[in-house]
Amino acid sequence: MRLENKVAIVTGASKGIGEAVSLALAGEGADLVLVSRSIKEEDRVVGEIKKMGRRVLVRQVDVGDHNQVSKMVESALEEYGHIDVLFNNAGIYKPAMLWKMSPEQWDEVLRINLSGTFFCLQAVAKPMIEQKKGSIINVTSSAGLMGTIGQINYTAAKGGVYAMTKSAAKELARYNIRVNTISPMAETDMTRVIASDPKFKAKYLERIPLGRFGQPEEIAPAVVFLAADDSSYITGQTLCIDGGMIML
Repeated sequence: MRLENKVAIVTGASKGIGEAVSLALAGEGADLVLVSRSIKEEDRVVGEIKKMGRRVLVRQVDVGDHNQVSKMVESALEEYGHIDVLFNNAGIYKPAMLWKMSPEQWDEVLRINLSGTFFCLQAVAKPMIEQKKGSIINVTSSAGLMGTIGQINYTAAKGGVYAMTKSAAKELARYNIRVNTISPMAETDMTRVIASDPKFKAKYLERIPLGRFGQPEEIAPAVVFLAADDSSYITGQTLCIDGGMIML
């Protein structure tokens, strides 16, 4: 198995892409730290990972809180002794046109999507520097790469993640730590409004050459690849897993 003896932290792990990636990482031999504000020991993803014979640590964490993130990483190191992979996936959205957007909508989306991504990246970078290896996979979106209407806060946050990944990749390369980004388009709670509305769905599908939305299980193999040693010479890159919607 490609990830045997590796420990992976997955944020936003309770559902959607986070859940699918967690199961895929465990399937390749990784032990997991599952992070979410709402995840519970009895959640399906926890049980499935245990059935695979993998170890799993469950932590309810608000990634926008620096202290909570630091304590989560400390507990992971106490449990496993090392951290090899971070899938930096937690995110929220609070849409509004820019002239209607409240300061609270702006602040909360930036706090979780941008600051939260940074806090997790920073916290795992320190032990990874000491062990001189690691793989960090951040999550941006088409909004962060090309902009979108009604989500200027989300666009700013995800654009920041895209740029931050490049700086982190340059800073951490000397320690054999790789930092990459994925830009997924899959049916999740965040995209369900689009997928369930005939007009929105038709507009989006016009932009996707493959003509359909992806599934979380179609995103997971790419994350496994970037987490594993198969991608040992790849850093600072953005992989769009979106049916061809964005072609960089």
